[in-house]
Amino acid sequence: MNSDIVTRAGEVFTPALHIYHPVAIEKGDGCRVIDREGKSYLDCSAGLAVLNIGHNHPRVMSRVAEQCSRFVHTGGVYYNETTVAAAELLTTVTPTGLDMLFFSNSGAEAVEGALKLARHVTGRQGIIAFSGAFHGRTLGAVSVTSSSARYRERYHPLLPSVYHAPYPFCFRCPFGCTAVTCTLSCLNYLKVMLRHTITPKEVAAVIIEPVLGEGGYAPAPAPFLEGLRRLCDEHGILLIFDEVQSGMGRTGHWFAAQGCGVDPDIMTVAKGIASGFPLSALVSRRDIMEKWPSGAHGTTFGGNPVSCAAAIATIEAIRDEGLLPRCRKLGERALERFRLLRGEHAVIGDVRGMGLMIGVELVESDGTPATRACERLLDECLKRGLIVINCGPERNVVRFIPPLTIGDEELDEALAIFAAALGEAA
Repeated sequence: MNSDIVTRAGEVFTPALHIYHPVAIEKGDGCRVIDREGKSYLDCSAGLAVLNIGHNHPRVMSRVAEQCSRFVHTGGVYYNETTVAAAELLTTVTPTGLDMLFFSNSGAEAVEGALKLARHVTGRQGIIAFSGAFHGRTLGAVSVTSSSARYRERYHPLLPSVYHAPYPFCFRCPFGCTAVTCTLSCLNYLKVMLRHTITPKEVAAVIIEPVLGEGGYAPAPAPFLEGLRRLCDEHGILLIFDEVQSGMGRTGHWFAAQGCGVDPDIMTVAKGIASGFPLSALVSRRDIMEKWPSGAHGTTFGGNPVSCAAAIATIEAIRDEGLLPRCRKLGERALERFRLLRGEHAVIGDVRGMGLMIGVELVESDGTPATRACERLLDECLKRGLIVINCGPERNVVRFIPPLTIGDEELDEALAIFAAALGEAA
């Protein structure tokens, strides 16, 4: 029956739509999904870091059902309690000073809004982004995306006045440094850019993922982010954190910004915000947002009350169930196990991450990306009942992103399956 769904999908979906695994699920519950043939899988992809509190969390389902019984759409024509309450609750957990927001539907939409906001309030046009970044597929978002050239192929010309600097990717440092010998050459490169490529007074914003997502699951070192904050302050440049994937508890903090002690001026939030219901948020300081006049941006479906009901329940569950400290604890356990595996298998070149946002990079004997080995590993995991997905420009990084609600025994089971599959794939 799985193959039947895959075949039918091929008849109606464009090949541009990528699905990671040929599995058609019938039911999801917590950390598990069951396919149409009755096979159970541990879902350590969490719907691509969206289901941070798992499939069908009772709190979410109950609040959504209650909202659906009253009304499901307002379209910006009138106010409603649920959407306002969701905004109020979200701004209680965002980084310091980020207290006003704009709801939309997806991460890409939030990024588009962030770029527009920065340009509008500064009167400047330049945007600096980073190599390896993934910010979305819409035209503005893909203009600041460089995790893979294929995302930009045949879509030029893209948004003008966008410049890319090297991301501080310690395992594959573009300046040949290591974590021990780091000289923050990547930060110095930015300073050179501002002397030779674009003047600071022309730059509206710098946009960065504090934890690189699609580009390889690499946390930016805190000293780099601190230096970036100082550089932006010096020149009146707005600092945008894209926390679409790293936010909503994924790193063991509400947002990665809080884990590294750096507050952005603007932040994008999506994925884990509403447990699978379409919602995103562009969050900023009041003094910035109040310079964005009525009609300067808009949305029809953003802030949908059903999605906002799910967001309220999601935030309450993370808070009330103590999932942030639990995420940090489980993340440490998983990192320790993956690092032990690295000592046993030369195919693992690096293990990195924060909380339950962990990347395991596979390499060949010469250190080059082991793409085929990663593909085999994903397939072996799937056969054994574990769903994981990959990332990176060469698709050689396994991302381990289970729901924060995963049980201790489920985590041990997932890591055991991974170890057995790794032995077979390697």
